[in-house]
Amino acid sequence: MTEHMRAEALFASDLQPSDRPTGAQVVRAIHTSLVVRGGAAGCAAIMAAEYGEHPETAALRMRWALALASTTPDTHALAA
Repeated sequence: MTEHMRAEALFASDLQPSDRPTGAQVVRAIHTSLVVRGGAAGCAAIMAAEYGEHPETAALRMRWALALASTTPDTHALAA
């Protein structure tokens, strides 16, 4: 899974920047988001909808998600 896909899953998750998540929480949020939202395509669809409805806040959230995803290992690779 690419860094960008992990960021989209994190974007679509319930985790908030104000939670100051740990690495383990980020990994768990990405995994849960992928399961609950129907995979990477479902997460991307949620992200796209948010950009359509709230572009300013979506951009801020995506920057946050990208920053965390860049420090998060590919959990699918770890599970293999």
